Amino acid sequence: MNYPLKILFLVDDFPPVTYTSSGKVVLGLAEELARRGHKVFVITSVQKKSQEGEEILGKLKIFRVYSNYHERWQAWLSLYNPQTVFKVREIIKKIKPDIVNSRHIHQYLSYHCFKIAKKYSKVVFLTANDCMLFGYTKVVLKNGECVYRLGVRDYIKQVGKRYNPFRNIIIHHYLKYIDKIFSISNTLKKALEINGIKNIITIYNGIDVNEWQENKSITEKFKQKYNLQGKKIVLFGGRLGESKGGKVILEAMGRVTKEIDNAVLLVTGKKDSYAQTMMGVARDLAIEDKVIFTGFIIGEELKAAYHSADVCTLPSIYLEAFGMTGLEVMASGRPLIGSCFGGIHEMIVDGKTGYVVNPFNTEDFAGKIIDLLKNPQKAKEFGEAGYERAKTEFSLEKKADETLEQYYKFLSHLNFSKQKQGKDNIKNSTN
Repeated sequence: MNYPLKILFLVDDFPPVTYTSSGKVVLGLAEELARRGHKVFVITSVQKKSQEGEEILGKLKIFRVYSNYHERWQAWLSLYNPQTVFKVREIIKKIKPDIVNSRHIHQYLSYHCFKIAKKYSKVVFLTANDCMLFGYTKVVLKNGECVYRLGVRDYIKQVGKRYNPFRNIIIHHYLKYIDKIFSISNTLKKALEINGIKNIITIYNGIDVNEWQENKSITEKFKQKYNLQGKKIVLFGGRLGESKGGKVILEAMGRVTKEIDNAVLLVTGKKDSYAQTMMGVARDLAIEDKVIFTGFIIGEELKAAYHSADVCTLPSIYLEAFGMTGLEVMASGRPLIGSCFGGIHEMIVDGKTGYVVNPFNTEDFAGKIIDLLKNPQKAKEFGEAGYERAKTEFSLEKKADETLEQYYKFLSHLNFSKQKQGKDNIKNSTN
């Protein structure tokens, strides 16, 4: 029998102070669980002392604790951060939650929180949404293939002098306090298991498709703002970088624009140093006038960007576990062309909701874009199928159901064990 729970989420970043994928996913799940009558709390970090404190966000109670340090210390402070662990301990001790669910705490809250959570709560879960349990940063490709097992040389190549030889040993120690690990894709689950991390099931991220419905007047204003009227629009969004496919999408667009003169690439990422790098590549390919940067956008403007697009792309060339941008694209009813690397391909039905491509195969990648730009009816059908898939297979409600099932399952096991232990104690005392 289900009953109301006290649920605590731990996450380094959380809206509205910061807008990371992890924070947004936790917010969506937390709000859904609170809507169902559960008491939900969030402990997160802030990097400005003035932002520290408690607040009520809808039905959620948020605790923001301060932590800030130079990234050179991350391999050490991600294990035990004295700036946060004492504050986290006091909060968890006060709440006494039934469930603690951690996600993305490897920067500021630190892995030591697993031990604290186990002491002051009933059951502890970890949602793994990247490779940080065994790697220092993104797991990149070797010779065009994903290689999941990493060695000391790989780690030193990733972080140089910041390498901590004890890091992974200590992480494995802290994982003993976790009752179950949720992986956000089967691909990530495989990578974790290859690196000696077990006790994992896959629960994909969920999305509320209702939040991504189009406001046509805002979409039209967005198109006017960026001079997109009459253009065939290919969208490349999210955090910009080489590993996200910034260069390969430009190389593909070099072919696309030769065949479709009014095709443009709409880039919805932060105008940072890599954006400048992309513009340099675009100049070399003579397509700089075909690339439009919006800068970092959220909310209604981000929705308008998706609904303006004819085709959306996620050409990551590293082990990206899943990619919430893909679900947002599908919830917006747009066809998605995604990478065969990482877990992005798990959300796409190839040839039905979009295409799965090897981004390094520029000819095929460009060909798939051209196919959808030249066949708007096919693009529309792909988008509609993607929307239905997001609504049925990746709905926030379904993922909340799957998560709660695990919560209650482990609480039930715990109660059974306590009852058995009680009976054994009574039996022993009468003998």
